[in-house]
Amino acid sequence: MDPVYIEDPADPRVAAYLNIRERDLAGRQGRFVAEGKVVLNVLFGARRFEAESVLLLENRVAGMKDTLRHAPPDLPVYVASSAVLDQIAGFHMHRGVLAIGRKRAPETAEDVIRSLPGQALVVVLVGISNHDNMGAIFRNAAAFGADAVLLDETCCDPLYRKAIRVSVGAALKVPFAAAGPASDLVELLAARGFEQIALSPQGAVDCRDMKRPERLALYFGTEGEGLPEILMDRLKTVRIAMTGGFDSLNVAAASAIALHHFSKL
Repeated sequence: MDPVYIEDPADPRVAAYLNIRERDLAGRQGRFVAEGKVVLNVLFGARRFEAESVLLLENRVAGMKDTLRHAPPDLPVYVASSAVLDQIAGFHMHRGVLAIGRKRAPETAEDVIRSLPGQALVVVLVGISNHDNMGAIFRNAAAFGADAVLLDETCCDPLYRKAIRVSVGAALKVPFAAAGPASDLVELLAARGFEQIALSPQGAVDCRDMKRPERLALYFGTEGEGLPEILMDRLKTVRIAMTGGFDSLNVAAASAIALHHFSKL
């Protein structure tokens, strides 16, 4: 593929990259922004996503040749100077590696659950609205072998640019689906034989005393309020024991501990 040099920030071929900080593409017609070499590598190998185009800083072209060999041969690759790229993006792009990605075919929560193996570990997120936490949880899910992530209607989009970046591309690797209320996910998972556990500082059982069932769904809630009481009343509750004076962890840290404990690695 021959790179196409962009000299005008208003060039329509790079319109999708304009002002990405203020106008993130997550949730817009299934498109999203992927940033950085590592994330681009994941995108090129992702089953559920495809790249529409790549935009590179001119001094990054040589170092991206190996990565671009894994891209479709007809993928447009645009190249710009630092000054032009910064005007396109709307801020200083020191990484100098961007791509526009697109979902291939949307999957419902029912689709994802139905496709899981007999022995499965699922992460269920309720009210996670911080993109850093979302990305970190996906990274933990990938690291500890979770089979899928399910999100209720109050969660932020895992395909937001920052969430993908923090996840180091795991948001493009771990199957996920968004659903309606968390109560719907409880019913769907129960129908498929999942034991469901809510993580909370007020959990009835120490995480270390729980054995991993064959099919397990782990619920994590937003920081501060945690999981809704109505959900806690329906599920088994588990806590992570901590020293006196501390009663909670960042939700991303809590997910790492719980997933490590319940993983089959």
